[in-house]
Order: sequence, then C-alpha cells, then structure tokens
Amino acid sequence: MKLIMLGAPGSGKGTQAKFITKDRNIPQISTGDLLRSAVKANTELGREAKKYMDAGKLVPDDLVLQLLKERISQDDCANGFILDGYPRNLAQAEELRNITEIDMVINIEVDYGLLVTRITGRRTCKNCGAIYHIEYSPPNNPGICDKCSGELYQRDDDTEQTVRKRLDTYEKETKPLIDYYINKKLLHTVISDSTIEAMKLKVINLLNDYFSA
Repeated sequence: MKLIMLGAPGSGKGTQAKFITKDRNIPQISTGDLLRSAVKANTELGREAKKYMDAGKLVPDDLVLQLLKERISQDDCANGFILDGYPRNLAQAEELRNITEIDMVINIEVDYGLLVTRITGRRTCKNCGAIYHIEYSPPNNPGICDKCSGELYQRDDDTEQTVRKRLDTYEKETKPLIDYYINKKLLHTVISDSTIEAMKLKVINLLNDYFSA
C-alpha cells in the first residue's frame, strides 16, 4: 500500500497519515524529516543538503529524491508507506514515477477560511512544544501550558499573513497535482468538514473499501 497524502497547509493530512500508520503498520515519510535526519546523521547526502539549508536555499529536487529512494528501500517499507508533503509540484511527481509506483492519492479538501482559523489559532509552548488551539483545544489557563506551565506563543508560521502566503504557494505549485492524479485515476478526495475522529473514520473506510475491492 503506497499512498500519497495531499492537502493545503493545515488540512490535517499529517494527522490522518499518523492514523493510517497505526491502522496499517506502514511508515509515514516526510521529506522534511528525512532531510533533518540525514543532516543529524552526517551522511554524505546529509552533508550536501546542509550546505543548501545553511544558506537558506531549497534543497534541490534530485537530492531529495535520492534521500527518498534510500528511505523507501528500507525493510519497514516492504508493505508500503505514506508520503506526507511529497510531491509538492508536477516535476517532483514525474520524478517520483521513476523510483516507485503509487497505489492511491488521498486529497484532504478543506475550506480556506476554516484553514486560516485552524492555523492562526494555534499556540505552542515555548518550553515543551505542546500545541493548543485557542478555540478547539484551549489550555486550562490562557497563555499557560497545561503540561509544564510554560508560556504559549504564536509561531511566525501561524500568523495570518504567513498562512495566506502558504496557501497562495499551494494554489500555484501543489494544487495542479490534483488534476495530475485524477488523470492517473489515483486521486480520492475526502472533505474535511467535521472532527478529527470523523475524518479518521472516513479515511480508514476509504482504504478498507479500496484495498478490499
């Protein structure tokens, strides 16, 4: 079972990928995590990637693809994997075809207004990193972490201006992947208009129906 999770920033694709990992016992693969792990392990690819990251530049697609190829060849990917955050554009999608076949693409669709509310309401603990939401999952005491009493703050990535920019980038670069995978007859869209648990049930049922057919 080789899956791709698509969706705008804040759509919940990463959360749903974690549920699938637990349900199907296949790893969730994030290229961001791959890059950080390679740099930390000081591998040859990691050292090369670090040069770009230290310079504030995007790591080239061919380097990311090499890391991904290494990762999906590992034993825990024998029964499949979930790609979270890759591919991000049509060029990466074509490159991915050269190293593996994909069974299904799950697109999490959410109203942009709701996305902005979800992301801008996030608050993160400066001390332990716990995440809250001022509307959906507020702390017991405003501005104070329930776990360690640390100060809660809004990350720069979670401001409305930044969120709008990320959505614009998604529209231009990543959203064309929807039509691409529709044409490949791989895309299945799930509308996110309810709770995380309700979404989990939708996604798991989709997988059960698709892979038992």
